[in-house]
Amino acid sequence: MSIFTLDFMIRALIGALIIGVAAPSVGVFLVQKRMSLIGDGIGHVALTGVAVGFLLRTSPVVTAVIVTIIGAVLIELIRERAKASGDIALALLFYGGIAGGVVMIGLTGDKSTMNLTSYLFGSLSTTTAEDLRTIAVLGLLVTVLMIVLRPWLFAVCQDEEYARVSGVPVRTLNMLLAVTTAVTVTVAMQAVGLLLVSALMVVPVATMQQVARGFTVTMFGAMLLGVLAAGSGVFVAGVADVPPGAMIVLTALALFVLAAVGAGVVRLLRRRTPRPADSLDAALERVR
Repeated sequence: MSIFTLDFMIRALIGALIIGVAAPSVGVFLVQKRMSLIGDGIGHVALTGVAVGFLLRTSPVVTAVIVTIIGAVLIELIRERAKASGDIALALLFYGGIAGGVVMIGLTGDKSTMNLTSYLFGSLSTTTAEDLRTIAVLGLLVTVLMIVLRPWLFAVCQDEEYARVSGVPVRTLNMLLAVTTAVTVTVAMQAVGLLLVSALMVVPVATMQQVARGFTVTMFGAMLLGVLAAGSGVFVAGVADVPPGAMIVLTALALFVLAAVGAGVVRLLRRRTPRPADSLDAALERVR
């Protein structure tokens, strides 16, 4: 009997595919903005949000969404108004998020520590129908926003000053990107976990950059690779009985290695293939 005749595996697969589309759609702008690790930083803040949910005995997902959005907005304000660099802003996210999460978890008791593992490393097999609806709604919203606002977000990521002079609402778009990143991290923690979520946002984009040149091709290609990595990862995890979140990330990394090696081979062959002019010169030299 196929494992995908089981309801929980079907829900896991659908959830992973949705996240596989949404995460790279945001990640392509973060890579363009040279803030690839912001997903990790917001993941640490989400840890505090999950811990708050445990402490208040409410939904950890809801509190994680709220806390990560607040953290993302605050860090964007710090970066913009205090003129702090992106690295400093990320450091604040890393240290503050992990410290707050550890303190909160320490106040909640031992059982919460066990439950925290599923949020750190993902737990797709426990996805409920309600979780799937939440993933679908938020994932679709994020993806549509990124596609519709693609030209303006690209302009902001390339050159904020030029975009501002051109009349683009830079601050609003920066805030929107920060909020959608926070939402994506929170949604994806169910699939790959807070410690691995940044990989699904960045690795498919880095893979497409090995073989594509245009931004639009890179964006949609990364979304396609995200779906491929998510689907393949869940399938292999179901067959081999291994954690699906880690398997999804390993699959994405394997695709990156294949693309990098393939691109390297193509470049090597192009260097060794003589150009028409070179061939003519060589032929004349032999005649002489």
